[in-house]
Amino acid sequence: MTRSVDIRVTGRVQGVSFRYHAQAEARRFGVAGWVRNEPDGSVAAHLEGDPESVDAMLAWCREGPAYARVAGVDVRTAEPTGVRGFDVRG
Repeated sequence: MTRSVDIRVTGRVQGVSFRYHAQAEARRFGVAGWVRNEPDGSVAAHLEGDPESVDAMLAWCREGPAYARVAGVDVRTAEPTGVRGFDVRG
């Protein structure tokens, strides 16, 4: 069973290497998808994988890397896309 979510992370999440740390964590958890900076200062991501792995990734996103200050994580169920790997986008 695959769980798929779209998320938006708010707070001090740009300029703190959030995307690159997210990529490393996604690979560690075996989660596929992508992450990107948004013009409003948030970070958006699409996550796919087994439910436990996606939950672990979401838990990491609620903390972020050392210099981040996560204010919130909005999670929405999404349709699986079959994406492979985990990419950092613009």
